[in-house]
Amino acid sequence: MAWVLVVVASAFEVAFALSMKASYGFTKLVPSTFAVVTGVASVVILAQALRTLPVGTGYTAWTGIGAVGSVVFGIVLFNEPRDLPRLLSLALVIAGLVSLGLTSQPR
Repeated sequence: MAWVLVVVASAFEVAFALSMKASYGFTKLVPSTFAVVTGVASVVILAQALRTLPVGTGYTAWTGIGAVGSVVFGIVLFNEPRDLPRLLSLALVIAGLVSLGLTSQPR
């Protein structure tokens, strides 16, 4: 269950990052409000996952999944670069996350 919480928290983290871009530096009310709500939700859900996961594992997975999701959505929604070095870098992050998940057990 802890890993499900990390994934859900990471989804909120991606929503947080995307809404920060849409807020134009917190100058637009609706995206700014959405950024705050999703950011808080992400941290609260992560805190629940950390009740059983080691903090290093949970936090690293949360930031890594959030970062990968943000890059993927940036490519899809904002036409951000999708060159080979960038995609290979994403693959390395994903490989690291999988390895960390496979070697870490909840307490």
